[in-house]
Amino acid sequence: MPRNNALLPIAEKYFERDPVAAAHALEAMGSGDAVEVLKTIPLSMATEAMKHLNDAYAAVLLRKMPRSLFVRIANSLDVRQAANIFQEFPEDMRRDFLELLEEKKKREIQELLIYPRESAGQIMTVDFIAFHSDLKVKDTVSKIRYLAQKNSKSSYIYVIDKEGCLIGVLRMRDLLIADGNTLLESIMHRDVFSVDCFLDREQVANEFSRRNYFAVPVVDHEHKLLGVIRAEQMISDVQEEVTEDIQKMFGASGNERAFSPIAFSLRTRLPWLHVNLMTAFLAAAVVSFFQDLIAQITVLAVYLPVVAGQGGNAGAQSLAVVMRGIVMREIPPARAKQLVLKEAFIGLINGLIIGTITGIVAVLWQGKPFLGLVVGLGMLVNLTIAGFSGALIPLTMKALGRDPAQCSNIILTTITDVMGFLAFLGFATLFRGYLI
Repeated sequence: MPRNNALLPIAEKYFERDPVAAAHALEAMGSGDAVEVLKTIPLSMATEAMKHLNDAYAAVLLRKMPRSLFVRIANSLDVRQAANIFQEFPEDMRRDFLELLEEKKKREIQELLIYPRESAGQIMTVDFIAFHSDLKVKDTVSKIRYLAQKNSKSSYIYVIDKEGCLIGVLRMRDLLIADGNTLLESIMHRDVFSVDCFLDREQVANEFSRRNYFAVPVVDHEHKLLGVIRAEQMISDVQEEVTEDIQKMFGASGNERAFSPIAFSLRTRLPWLHVNLMTAFLAAAVVSFFQDLIAQITVLAVYLPVVAGQGGNAGAQSLAVVMRGIVMREIPPARAKQLVLKEAFIGLINGLIIGTITGIVAVLWQGKPFLGLVVGLGMLVNLTIAGFSGALIPLTMKALGRDPAQCSNIILTTITDVMGFLAFLGFATLFRGYLI
């Protein structure tokens, strides 16, 4: 897109008025075209649009930019977002790109990159306010006023010692009523809660939920203040995680957006469709094992999708409840077994009720009491297993360090199909003499 293009003013206005929609429009383009757009619009608009891009796609665009534009945009990004994007680069490329940045920005990004993904250090922001304990109240108030004019978003004012260790927190009321010459160490509250920089994000979220703080300071093993985690950011992260998990449950990538490039969508979806195809053949193999029985009693084929479908639906209900519990940190490890047994019991009750209703329908429809018994027993077994599996699978995946959203649904579908067919056709084999 050349500079003198007549559409340039319209494009600039679009990026200025709705940067979120503009970012989504960029994601719908090929990466080469998206880079051309970013090269054309003003730097401030390009940076604002980058804030709303998926980190993986933003990394692709930065890699394809001219070095001069890369440096200008990367230096303008929020440190935390920049660190997330740099995580997407290969190690050697990350090292080379970091060398292009301003020294301060480079150092701040490197500090975030040393922390594991999903740790407090990885999700914290270094935008906080802290003063040394020997500062006077009047000087502190003056600096706070200055920072307020700079649109500082800090909810708390922290106090550190000469080594940078966190030793207290200030209340605004105490600052306002204290004598101007009083030192901060005299009015600060020493009982300040903090989290370790290597603490897992789930545990941080639990602390926020339990304590109802606006923000929590992050410290290292020497108790030096490194940054803060804000509640609003935690909420945003959890919401994003939930939407990604929904996509992953159905075999799409968590990075995919509505208008992601077709090639990207195919690349992330096809592998899971292949896995799903293999599991479908596994269920078909179970049915083929009983093909002589089905050929002799053809009415059984009518009820195969009914039994398997109900099992899949029941399992999906349990899976949805447990996945929500995992994301919202509502399931302590000590109560995982209790939850699995509860879902299995619910499946058993549902199986009794739905199995009875289905059996009655089969009797009225086909006029064969034992067919109703076989259908009802198959439904009972499958719904019980579905409830049990819908709870056990995601909890097991999480315990093994795997992403429960990525594979739980496919595993669950396989189990409910295979066990539904096996139970139903197994009971049909047992009562074969009464069904002919």
